[in-house]
Amino acid sequence: MNNIVLLPVLIPFIMGVILILFRNSPSIQRFISAVTAFAMLAVSIYLTYIIYQNGITTVELGNWPAPFGIVLVGDLFAGLMLILASIVGVACLFFAFQTIHSEREKYYFYPFYFFLMTGVNGAFLTGDLFNLFVFFEVMLIASYVLIVIGGTKYQLRESFKYVVINIFASMFFIIGIAYLYSVTGTLNLAQLGERVAELEQTGVLNVIAILFLIVFGMKGALFPLYFWLPKSYYGPPAAIAALFGGLLTKVGIYAIIRSFTLIFTHNPDFTHNIILALAGFTMFFGVLGAVSQFDFKRILSYHIISQVGYMVMGLGLYTPLAIAGAIYYIAHHIIVKAALFLFAGATQKITGTTDLKKMSGLLKTHPALAWLFFIAAISLAGIPPLSGFFSKFALILSGIQEERYFIVFVSLLVGLLTLFSMMKIFVYVFWGKPSLSEEEVKKTKLAPLLWPVAPLVALSIIMGLAAEPIFSFSMEVAEQLLDPSLYINSVLKE
Repeated sequence: MNNIVLLPVLIPFIMGVILILFRNSPSIQRFISAVTAFAMLAVSIYLTYIIYQNGITTVELGNWPAPFGIVLVGDLFAGLMLILASIVGVACLFFAFQTIHSEREKYYFYPFYFFLMTGVNGAFLTGDLFNLFVFFEVMLIASYVLIVIGGTKYQLRESFKYVVINIFASMFFIIGIAYLYSVTGTLNLAQLGERVAELEQTGVLNVIAILFLIVFGMKGALFPLYFWLPKSYYGPPAAIAALFGGLLTKVGIYAIIRSFTLIFTHNPDFTHNIILALAGFTMFFGVLGAVSQFDFKRILSYHIISQVGYMVMGLGLYTPLAIAGAIYYIAHHIIVKAALFLFAGATQKITGTTDLKKMSGLLKTHPALAWLFFIAAISLAGIPPLSGFFSKFALILSGIQEERYFIVFVSLLVGLLTLFSMMKIFVYVFWGKPSLSEEEVKKTKLAPLLWPVAPLVALSIIMGLAAEPIFSFSMEVAEQLLDPSLYINSVLKE
């Protein structure tokens, strides 16, 4: 039964290889891709159910016992992230079916789509720090290909920055691994958690912890390392921008939360206060960038940065309620942000632009698009009873309980500015006199663009209306994260 932990990694990798063989058969590629995406979702849900029923599940590759061999570990946090990645993967894939040009499909779009998912899923499941680096690289190499598909001048210029910053992050990652191994003698996450807790070299461990925070902060777009993100996510097709915006930065945030609840728990007064300060700066400067923009996709790109701040705010507060709020917020943001990027893609398909000043009146010509976007927008801003409200409420309540009033004030201010910027999109794009002629409206086929996105909006509504059971699950995830002995004992069989 434990071997099911392998499937979220093996399925996309094997199918990605098979898809290479059908490069010149788009219809076959689409069929195989659709079946694979749904299989990944089913396996992720089933694996999480097994973890929920039986506890943390591990598989030792080659029957080499941990910490000597490679181990994959499925806990509640990893299971939840697998489900969210699969949901977004399905939505973005079916949106790509409607929007990706056939020429782009021939340049291995679908194989690299699933290689990207292989890296993402592997990063969530690995129980070894070096293999976390390996899966990060698999994910990033696939993302390099996907981000330049189409080969426009803008894409190539901005993707160069994306590649360079990630190469530097990978270099620092290897340096951090070397330092940590020299101090602890291991790279197994469970054994690292055990040995770091026993070491008294607090100063050295603090330096290593900050080095890893820089590495994962580059990948997760934390202040001040977010400068590469807005323009990089602007260039690729909408389906890829939605996948990147909804998912990729969360892999970095996942790594930060995993590292600073399992390994670097030796001096939270130092490390987690730094994380809390970074959360405040990330939220504030990210939302300022969004408010200043007049481009649909760039506003959404800057909001990725500001919303990442809420996630690490929960880690910085470091209480069960705060961690649960962060988990809830990650789930909310992955779903809603992917939906918003897909709405931007649908709007661009209809109007031919993402410039807010060149669009208006879509509420009259495309009311379904307008109101679905409106629901997702107010959910992102944290308006009740949608998912964004309850996740932010937990974080703010935790901040008040811990008497961290300044970060609470920043988070409330950022929520207000988020609402302002999302309403700016709604007013410019959907309000007013229609910018499209009747003939242009008749030519657009909106339904195929909306049906991959509508389930994401429905999920945001459900996550708000069913807040109590979802938050109860988030609390269980938080309690498991805040008790590293559960992870350590499951992996090392102690």
